Amino acid sequence: MLVLLSPAKSLDLDSPLPTRKHTEPRLLAESGALIDVLRALSVSEVGGLMSISDELAALNAQRYADFSTPFTPRNARPALYTFAGDVYRGMDAASFDARDLTEAQKTVRILSGLYGVLRPLDLMQPYRLEMGTRLRTDRGGTLYAWWGDILTGLLRADLAASPGAEAVVNLASEEYFAAVRPEALGGRIVSPRFEDTDARGRRGIVSFYAKRARGSMAAWLVRNRVRTPGALIRFDADGYRFDAAASSPDRPVFVRRFEDRPRSSPRS
Repeated sequence: MLVLLSPAKSLDLDSPLPTRKHTEPRLLAESGALIDVLRALSVSEVGGLMSISDELAALNAQRYADFSTPFTPRNARPALYTFAGDVYRGMDAASFDARDLTEAQKTVRILSGLYGVLRPLDLMQPYRLEMGTRLRTDRGGTLYAWWGDILTGLLRADLAASPGAEAVVNLASEEYFAAVRPEALGGRIVSPRFEDTDARGRRGIVSFYAKRARGSMAAWLVRNRVRTPGALIRFDADGYRFDAAASSPDRPVFVRRFEDRPRSSPRS
């Protein structure tokens, strides 16, 4: 069974690493070719392409210029400890022990606009390139066209080699999962949904909480060595509970009551 996650815009480039273990991204040649395309853009073109500030555009243009191989622990960090958004805060991978890391390396895959597919311990250099970016290359006008069947082919091989059922727990965003060709994966796809109730009992998705919940579920799957999607109904971290009435087999719904939310407010 595989677990799919999106990357994060926020990066942690400074925290001490809890392990020296690392692996190399398997689509690094494709990443290098994308970097060549990105290096040809001016700072203003980078900003326009991604709708970001001049400051962020300059930072990322410099990152493209600095990209260099081979990746080593001196110039790159494992993906699991570099992405630092809400999903990864919910995952709390710093608390994984050695066996958890081994399990995560077998079962967790991070989709990426630049790297295609990353395993948790794959080294990465800092970047910003969202999967929905309309970057023109010799393969078409989007990153979806760039990755084509390459990304799905690697996931299919990983799924066939993964422990347990041939199923994918899709905890990635719609933007990133759109890069995957489900019909070619060769396994069942299960996409959990996380809802919170407000003070009046109304239910809905709160983006901040849903992202945290995706990370929390990914960590729960890793720590409990979950091998089949049927076991997802036991997920109960952070106050969420399975709602059988609102669920379908491939779309399990988890709900948290307002009173079970953490007391701190979501970040703006």
